[in-house]
Amino acid sequence: MRAVVFVLFCFVAVSGFAASPTYRVDYQVAFEPAQQAARVSITLAPGKARVKSLRFRMSEKRYSAIEGDGRIVRDGDMLTWTPPRAGGSLHYRYAITHRRGNGGYDARITPTFAIVRGDDLVPPVTVRATRGARSEARLSAVLPPGWTGFETPWHPLPEGRVFRVDDPSRNFDRPTGWIMAGELGVRRDLIELEAGACLDCGHLDCGAGCFAISVAAPKGDDVRRNDILGVIHAAAPAMYEAFGGLPHKVLIVSAGDPMWRGGLSGPRSLFLHSDRPLISENGSSALIHEMVHVATRLRAVSGDDWIVEGIAEYYSMVLLNRAGLLSDARLARGIDWMRKHGKRVKRLHTDRSSGPRTARAVALFSDLDRELRERSDGKRSLDDVVKVLRKRREVSIVDLREISASLLAGSPAKTLDTPLLD
Repeated sequence: MRAVVFVLFCFVAVSGFAASPTYRVDYQVAFEPAQQAARVSITLAPGKARVKSLRFRMSEKRYSAIEGDGRIVRDGDMLTWTPPRAGGSLHYRYAITHRRGNGGYDARITPTFAIVRGDDLVPPVTVRATRGARSEARLSAVLPPGWTGFETPWHPLPEGRVFRVDDPSRNFDRPTGWIMAGELGVRRDLIELEAGACLDCGHLDCGAGCFAISVAAPKGDDVRRNDILGVIHAAAPAMYEAFGGLPHKVLIVSAGDPMWRGGLSGPRSLFLHSDRPLISENGSSALIHEMVHVATRLRAVSGDDWIVEGIAEYYSMVLLNRAGLLSDARLARGIDWMRKHGKRVKRLHTDRSSGPRTARAVALFSDLDRELRERSDGKRSLDDVVKVLRKRREVSIVDLREISASLLAGSPAKTLDTPLLD
């Protein structure tokens, strides 16, 4: 019976989308190691709907050799493409290799592999199209000789190295998230979070309880792919229970120096430097920290980044504990370490939270979780706060106070009445 209901749900969901007029978008990425770049093509084909214009933000430093069908107008970093009514293609070159501040690279192409964000290959765009229309999008790659792997956060189609790009939250689908190509070593797994959720191939389309995970890295790099899969496999059920859902697929890309020595999340994907410990001495985990970002997709309003980073760091320890990978005693010591590390922080307000400020936020969230549990006789916790925050996506201290009070029958949370939040 569960399988029948599951299939019917998929059919209804797909039928609902089919009712909207659609047009076709094909993205093709040709990697060019010698040019430290990728050649990108966007091809539009009208269906029952068509695209009238696309306006991209393309910096002149990174995007060049722009040409295509129809009318193309460039005004500084803004580019407007008006394709022919019958459809057409836009072509450009994107400079991949990029250093993150004074640190390592957060995008890089070498003779044997490339790591890049799809968000950059196809930059943010404003689309004018037939009213109510949705795109049907695919992403494919042209690889240099010797390159055999092409990994994305999207599910593959039978054609080979072709992926269906589908973002239900948007009418125009962009291939966002981390992408890796080249001579790769890849490990994959399916994690069933609800009984029967991974029956047949249902997880490809609408199986919220079926979680596909891929870990990709350059061949020869000392990346602990199976260790990463093991930690995710253990923590995923706790994450699913805490946040109320996970992406259907997550791609983890990894590499060593000279890549940036940390973790960076993206839609349905993350990058993690191969040297980062899966569990740190203080009990936190860069891997789970970034996975929390991927799962919750929280964004902070100006000044409240401590909420997003504090939640990710707090749950990087708590989820390990719930998964049995961190004892109660070590979790307590980890929270105490955070409390001491952030004790000199007087104010949490900031646009970019890190180090002692994030540690102080972890201590505050631990206190808030305790207060919620004690005042609700164990019926409420920080999990409930995060589930509501996920629905709002862009979060603030106002949201945090409002949601906490609602879980306490309208009474404000005492933990949030502190000079730290002035």
